[in-house]
Amino acid sequence: MKGSLGFLIFMETNKPYFVMIFIQFIYAGMALFSKVAIEKGMNPFIFVAYRQAFAVLALAPFAFFLERKKAPPISYALLCKVFLVALCGITLSSNLYYVAINYTSATFAAASTNVIPALTFIMAVFLRMENLSLKHLYGVAKVVGSVICIGGALVVSLYQGPPIKFMNWYPSVHGDAAGQSAIKHSSSTDWKRGSLVMLSANTAWSLWLVLQASIVKIYPAKLSLTTMQCFFSCIQSTILAIALERNPSSWKLGWDVSLLSVAYCGIIVTGITYWLQVWCIEKKGPVFTAIFTPLALLITAIFSAFLWKETLHWGSIGGAIILVGGLYSVLWGKTKEEGLSERSEQREEAKEQIQLECITHQ
Repeated sequence: MKGSLGFLIFMETNKPYFVMIFIQFIYAGMALFSKVAIEKGMNPFIFVAYRQAFAVLALAPFAFFLERKKAPPISYALLCKVFLVALCGITLSSNLYYVAINYTSATFAAASTNVIPALTFIMAVFLRMENLSLKHLYGVAKVVGSVICIGGALVVSLYQGPPIKFMNWYPSVHGDAAGQSAIKHSSSTDWKRGSLVMLSANTAWSLWLVLQASIVKIYPAKLSLTTMQCFFSCIQSTILAIALERNPSSWKLGWDVSLLSVAYCGIIVTGITYWLQVWCIEKKGPVFTAIFTPLALLITAIFSAFLWKETLHWGSIGGAIILVGGLYSVLWGKTKEEGLSERSEQREEAKEQIQLECITHQ
């Protein structure tokens, strides 16, 4: 009895950790499934359109039943802002992401997302939404970490390096996969092009995160706001896909990996993961959730090597290590800054309480 009670207490105490690990597995699956679907011949722009459609179908019922009474009225000006934010962030970043993954790998796609916290921090500083103080160690750590993050991303993007031979789990199959990869990516130009496009996708997503902060203040019903953005992105992505892909047969979905991939990315990634992350942020804060981001890279690399026979390269691994080091520098600085801010607020509250007591006694 005591053992089962202790286990339940342990599970309840560490629930946010298990949830965040589960979320990183979901994100790793997104990179893997997307890569397979696009390599099977699915048009990247059509993939995005279908993904956003599945996301709307998954989120709309929850938004309607859970937030219809507390959601504020929607003005025309707000709709225009939501439309532009969806165009800038979701539509642009998603389409660039799936175009880039066609030229790179699932492992690189997971690695590149680690640069998003640093890019977001830089944009927030320029827009005066984030404080920057070089007089303190935490301010220096955030700046240096951001620079290291960008440097690591550029290393991953521009230097592939020699293959890691001890990761050759299946020599014959792996060799065939490497040969096919060499045919498809016959020159490093394709990899560099895809890497730079992926960096552009992450930049667009970082801008979306920054712009999202101001939109949420106007319209705090987060689930409804996300549903609206996915709806607008679905329309925008569909128009873009129709303009770039004129063959109607390309839109057909069969009972294959393509349908599984778009359903997974739309329902699981956009729907379930959203709720889990919001829950973890409420429990532990945003810094806690960001710390787990590099785990998706490790999971993706392992599954890619075992399942999809992807060849890992030393340049990509080295750049990823540099990138993760910069990420943790930024997170450390942010944690220290928030800790000092909380202690300062507590001191101010204590002073006000003392002053109030003095006035009361007088």
